[in-house]
Amino acid sequence: MPKFYQLLILLCVCFGANAQNTVKIKGKVLDKTTQLPLESATVYLSSVIDSTVIDYTITDKNGGFLINTKKIVRPVFLKISYIGYKNFIEEQKNITEDKDFGILRMAENGNTLHEVVVKSEAPPIRIKNDTLEFNASSFKVRPDSNVETLLKQLPGVDIDPDGKITVNGKEVKQVLVNGKPFFDADGKIALQNLPSDIINKVQITDLKTKQEEIAGKKAASNDASINLTIDDDKNKGVFGKFTGGIGSDKRYESNLMFNYFKDKRKISILGSSNNINAVGFSMNEIFDSMGGGRNSNIYTSDDGSFGINGMRFGGGKGITHSNLLGLNYSDEFFKGFDFSGSYFYTGADSKNNNRTKEVNLLPDGNFTTESFARTKEDNFAHNFNSNIEYKIDSTATLYFSPKMVKANSKFANNQSQFSYDANNQKLNESTSNTFNEQDTNTFSNSVYFNKNLKKKGRRIAADFDNSNSRSEVNNTNKSNTVFYNDTDEDGFPDSIKEDNRNQKRLERNLNDRYFLSVEYQEPIMDSLNFHIGAEYINDKTSNDKRTFDAVSGTENYSVVNDSLTNYLTSHVKRMNPKAGFNLEKSKFNLYVDLGTSVISFENESLYLGQTVSQKKHYLLPFANANFNYRFSKTQNIWVGYWYEIGFPTAQQNLPVVDYSNPLNTITGNPDIDLNTTHGMNVNFNNYDYATKSGYNFWAGGNLYANQVVESTVYDASRKGNTTYANVSGTYYSWFGGNWSKSIKKEAHTFRFGFGINGNYNRSKGFTDGQLYDAKTLRVSPRANFTYEYGELLTVNPTYNFAYTDTKYSNYTISGATNVLHKLNLQLTSYWPKHVVFGNDFGYTYNSNIADGFKKDFYLWNSSLGYNFFGDKLLAKVKVYDVLNQNQSAIRTISATSIRDEQNDVLQRYVMFSLTYKLEKFAGKKKGESNFWWMN
Repeated sequence: MPKFYQLLILLCVCFGANAQNTVKIKGKVLDKTTQLPLESATVYLSSVIDSTVIDYTITDKNGGFLINTKKIVRPVFLKISYIGYKNFIEEQKNITEDKDFGILRMAENGNTLHEVVVKSEAPPIRIKNDTLEFNASSFKVRPDSNVETLLKQLPGVDIDPDGKITVNGKEVKQVLVNGKPFFDADGKIALQNLPSDIINKVQITDLKTKQEEIAGKKAASNDASINLTIDDDKNKGVFGKFTGGIGSDKRYESNLMFNYFKDKRKISILGSSNNINAVGFSMNEIFDSMGGGRNSNIYTSDDGSFGINGMRFGGGKGITHSNLLGLNYSDEFFKGFDFSGSYFYTGADSKNNNRTKEVNLLPDGNFTTESFARTKEDNFAHNFNSNIEYKIDSTATLYFSPKMVKANSKFANNQSQFSYDANNQKLNESTSNTFNEQDTNTFSNSVYFNKNLKKKGRRIAADFDNSNSRSEVNNTNKSNTVFYNDTDEDGFPDSIKEDNRNQKRLERNLNDRYFLSVEYQEPIMDSLNFHIGAEYINDKTSNDKRTFDAVSGTENYSVVNDSLTNYLTSHVKRMNPKAGFNLEKSKFNLYVDLGTSVISFENESLYLGQTVSQKKHYLLPFANANFNYRFSKTQNIWVGYWYEIGFPTAQQNLPVVDYSNPLNTITGNPDIDLNTTHGMNVNFNNYDYATKSGYNFWAGGNLYANQVVESTVYDASRKGNTTYANVSGTYYSWFGGNWSKSIKKEAHTFRFGFGINGNYNRSKGFTDGQLYDAKTLRVSPRANFTYEYGELLTVNPTYNFAYTDTKYSNYTISGATNVLHKLNLQLTSYWPKHVVFGNDFGYTYNSNIADGFKKDFYLWNSSLGYNFFGDKLLAKVKVYDVLNQNQSAIRTISATSIRDEQNDVLQRYVMFSLTYKLEKFAGKKKGESNFWWMN
């Protein structure tokens, strides 16, 4: 018999045996008094001996439940939990066959003032109002796992390779710890560094702005927020880790994470230094510092970039040496006064070799530009963020959040490039050495006040925001540009022309923005609130640029270059009187905000001794609305609409000529109009916690009624002359969906996932006086599967496919296509005991990249670790890019060009490291403390 059929028969026998070992438990839960079904009640089985949760489900809209579980030969409890009702408990000696419990009735919890409340175990999952709550202890993870590992076990929660978290299709934009930010609001530090065993509950809600939270409003957005509550026994103590590693090719890594928690006081210190393009503070035992290649967007290369507190490092463009030091502190200084703040020092220096080949699309014949560049970049920044909330009394709250940044960046670029036509005739070439240094100081603050008045729902609120930024730029440019097909004033071919520059530019940029809003809300009825208010926005930017040529043969920059010296300023004053309403029902929520924007738009320039002032006034509509309908507690649809106004920059709007780029001269157009956009988004979410499966889909887009675009005319040497114009009928749309399902059979866990996302866009502009029209379709389906065998083995294959197709009009080509395949397999083994072995193997194939760029490559990372000294020490050896094939080669298709690019990336290295884990908590015995400073 062929081996295939033998395997098929074996699988059938295994599945049949498993089916015979499975029983079905069902029933229906009703209110004891009203006899109405209770939807979203938690039904679960737990062991009588140790209260371990065996299996669980959620009742449907009819109160029905069904649990498919293995036969149970020991005593178990059937338990039902529902907010506001007494827990239902029924003991079973065993469950070895299908069982129908019939109708089970629950009584409301009519507690009296003096009733003794008995603390009992929490159900694994609970849905209450707009909060989904998971009991962390009900979800089995390894004792040394971090919070990110815990979240991956929760039904409806998905974390993609880029670290984006979604819950039932909603993207998580905020992660809090006991209601406060942990370093940064996006929560990546908390997820990767906090141990899972200190978490008590994971609470998931719709994301609210601080104004919505304080005012008690329902969330207007369709995003989600996660709050991690820490177990009382673990909320007093110290924990952290310290790592040091040294590797081949002078690679190294070091990091520390130290936390001190005492009730509402939390102090955390974070530090890292490495030259392997790594964040440096992940607690992942296997792939902690081997991000490049695993965590890249499907449309980009394997970049190994990372971001923290709003700053990004790496980015696939070179090898980065980074240093980081952070401090986070939160406390309640006195009742009603909460403070949280963080300080970060971030420093990074990167070196890169860049190569590009770009086909520039024209109506009468394309031309190609190839470039080679060597860059060096140094950055450092001091960042301070804080959030202060003061509850003045039961009706009034004051909130403010000052932020300060002091940053410095230095960028050196040595570049050469040349352009040629379809006949390989050289058009131009250039070499340049540039150095740019920029100092930036930014201060921003947000102040919000809310006062609830006597009548329920009546309130007044005020919001003030400011952002003030100052930057000083010192730029040196030495360049030589040769034009081979230059023409004289009569349009006839002339001799070869050169543009030689040795210049210094001093630049000062100011940006001041102030926002003030006031609002009064009046309840019309219990579910309907009317509000009226006004917003005032004052936004002013200025750019003061002075350019000096060097005295011939010297480095003395004292000759003023008038054509490259100018002063530009733009000032927008905008008043938005508005009114609207908010209708909140049990099933739906409707929010509408309408008004009129009264706009004063002023621009001024000083150029070549001439001052040009421009003043424009507009009266435009203002609109923002969203509608959320809940079919059930796990199924909803969200629809949003907005009308936005965008302002051209001073450079776009003033008649100033910018000669700073020898290959492209830019001139502003004082006749261009504003950008105006209609936007809409639809999102449907459905997750069935009974079957542990769900799906969601979304679609939306921006339709530009008016958009500012570039208009470029090229001469015979393909030097561009660019100005700006308005077009209409352009759009940017997006769509996508996800489906996931989890199956647990004894020690075996299976997770399936499928998703797709994409966009369809229409772009317009002008090239050589002709209107181009480009329509682009991007589609990226993906599939993933995870198999877990208890705590011993994890297998995770994934496949991503990206297809890009652009259709052109008024070009010599009708379209361009690109196809990208990415296949990845992660294997992690925790056997034998104390040994952790992981492999991450990936293959990338870029089918349409240009000749001279490698189309495919393999990336294999491997790691072997051993825990000892009571699992407090972890010794590890890891090999990044075992096959030494990692690369960064990407293709980007736009409305005007097809660009292929290659950058330096990390390649094979071996790293040996040692990690010490610290974890000591107080409260093990009443009155006992591990450290003197906790008392």
